[in-house]
Amino acid sequence: MRQVDIGGLRASDWSLGTMTFGNQTPQDDAHRQMDMALAAGVTLWDCAEMYPVNPVRRETVGRSEAIIGSWLASRGGRDRVVLATKVAGPGSPVRAEGYGTPVLERACEASLRRLNTEVIDLYQLHWPERGTYAWRQHWDWRPPSNREETLAHMDDVLGALSRLVERGKVREVGLSNETAWGTCRWLDRAEATGAPRMVSVQNEYSLLDRLYDADMAEATAMEGLALLAYSPLAAGLLTGKYLDGAVPPGSRKALNGTLSGRAAPRTDAAVRAYHALAAEAGMDPVHMALAWHRTRPFPSLPIFGATTADQLARILKGLDAAVPPDLARAIDEAHRQHPLPF
Repeated sequence: MRQVDIGGLRASDWSLGTMTFGNQTPQDDAHRQMDMALAAGVTLWDCAEMYPVNPVRRETVGRSEAIIGSWLASRGGRDRVVLATKVAGPGSPVRAEGYGTPVLERACEASLRRLNTEVIDLYQLHWPERGTYAWRQHWDWRPPSNREETLAHMDDVLGALSRLVERGKVREVGLSNETAWGTCRWLDRAEATGAPRMVSVQNEYSLLDRLYDADMAEATAMEGLALLAYSPLAAGLLTGKYLDGAVPPGSRKALNGTLSGRAAPRTDAAVRAYHALAAEAGMDPVHMALAWHRTRPFPSLPIFGATTADQLARILKGLDAAVPPDLARAIDEAHRQHPLPF
């Protein structure tokens, strides 16, 4: 398994996503998935305090972290995995308030208890408190302009994160659903205040969603941040299982009919184009979609999730897959023909 550096962490360049653990994925299957991932060399595992999803409910908040914690309690060997989790922002089912100092301290302690660990390797802010254009909000995005208030907020949050790092509760810190401006300002304020530097950003990135390729790619490449790419299979669309309006029983689409806006009129045509390229190359389209991240001119680590262990087994068969330069160029051309279909 290929290894990459995320700040001071060393981890696999593919990541196990756990957002279905405790909802679509029961604990025994989740434990099996973690066993399979670790055996295959996938050591970076991503979670969030508000998981599981589909849907997110107040009564299930923290369940995914608790299932990881139960796995650690039964298997041991905490040092074998790199644990990443996220603190939820304002307006979530977890809390209404933002990322102030008391919130971060309480949230971190709660995640540590559920994860059954003394330290979180990568602690991420789930989305900017000022809002985000992620999740299809870019179509009518209205950026904020309260610069001084935002910078003061960043200083407060960085102060809280500093104390968590100093106390040994957190090793590295990262962002999620951030913008290029926001990413650069977090780095500026960390340098100005002597706070921990953000080492990663977790944004959506896939063959179907390449919004990241412009300003965010430049910002993180120039500043040395890794991208933890969520939804690298576009919520399952790139598997082909939703073509022609299909809705497999128990699937994510069965619970979320629009796949959070991804199931759009132009999506099927784009999926078929990528499937045709994979067929011509003799590759599983799932493996092509994930291996493509290794062709990017910046570190892009796909976070894949699986509802079942059988789905994970298919993914893991492609850990050593590679996208050669001619296929990468064909993928870029398909992207020009089918840009941002949702």
